[in-house]
Amino acid sequence: MKSIFRHISLLFVAFLVSSTHVDAKSEEGGKVSVGVMLPLHDFNGDGRRMVEYYRGVLMACDSLRHNGVSVDVHAWNVAEEDDITKTLKEKDAAKCDLIIGPLYSRQVKPLADFAAKHDIKVLIPFSIKTDEVERNQHLFQVYQSPELFNTLVIERFLERYKGHHVIFVDCNDSTSRKGIFTFGLRRRLEAMGLQYSITNVKSGEEYFQKAFSRTQPNVVVLNTGRSPELNLVFAKLDNLNMNYPNLKIKMFGYTEWMMYTKYNIDHYYKYQVTIPAAYHYNVLSSRTARFQQKYRWNFHADMIQALPRFAITGFDQAFFFIRGLYLYGGGFTGARGSVGYTPIQSPLCFERKAIGGGYQNKSIVFVQYDEGHRVETIQF
Repeated sequence: MKSIFRHISLLFVAFLVSSTHVDAKSEEGGKVSVGVMLPLHDFNGDGRRMVEYYRGVLMACDSLRHNGVSVDVHAWNVAEEDDITKTLKEKDAAKCDLIIGPLYSRQVKPLADFAAKHDIKVLIPFSIKTDEVERNQHLFQVYQSPELFNTLVIERFLERYKGHHVIFVDCNDSTSRKGIFTFGLRRRLEAMGLQYSITNVKSGEEYFQKAFSRTQPNVVVLNTGRSPELNLVFAKLDNLNMNYPNLKIKMFGYTEWMMYTKYNIDHYYKYQVTIPAAYHYNVLSSRTARFQQKYRWNFHADMIQALPRFAITGFDQAFFFIRGLYLYGGGFTGARGSVGYTPIQSPLCFERKAIGGGYQNKSIVFVQYDEGHRVETIQF
């Protein structure tokens, strides 16, 4: 088995190797044994991202240890070309209560079968589509397909914007894939007997303003997540707001808009933009700042500039699952509120996908900017 320690800071190695191994599965309040089966190397982007994720897992283990939770960690470098069945033959693999991985779809089936045989929970942390979750109760899938994500967002949108007039703005973006959301939302509004308006970003002022209600607050939805079109709509809304100052206008966006926050923050506040996502990397949060500082201390490096941050993802996921297994043992299902942990970036709550099947993460967040220059994260 390839050693991962050539490629990972040795800071936590003493903690890893000093923990005693146990043969029995953990019960409530006992030691939790965790296996990590990911590409832990520095040969490509996948490896470097997963090394950062693994560092977050180690930081979670360290935090839990200081709170009285005993954790035994085993890590294996399972690269894309590797046969995971060889890793599963390692002597400590069958002793795990939880295995985090894999990263690649073809490795899911053998790991799922192994988990079922040895009664091990498997956390699949990233974007793998697999039907194994439909029939294997040991699997927990974090990734939400675009179809599931949009269904969850539409449900929460309808709750949050009850009593609002919805305006869809066609931005003429032939590359857009946001129709899955806009068409889905329109169908739901029609089924509920609610009227909405459709306009175009290239429409003249007179036609554009007719789409807006004078008696209800308005919420604007674009059919693209691109920045150039968003800026055009902001310009249209600014002109409309100047000529019709009594109009109440809000906007509902897309996860990509988080990347534009630095350049559009004033408009986000002005139009009370809400952005749906599976995570929120909040640069203004004191917890985020403390985590970043600890990461630098521990590994003498900054996190990779990516959304979401991989180390924080690893921390949130590992803390949630390990604490859950510590509290409930094999009865842990990842249900909402069961762990009592407020995530730094990536919320989790799981529901069973099918009778006898595994569990799917159903948690999303709405990032709300308001006129008082505050940012609120609403977790569902």
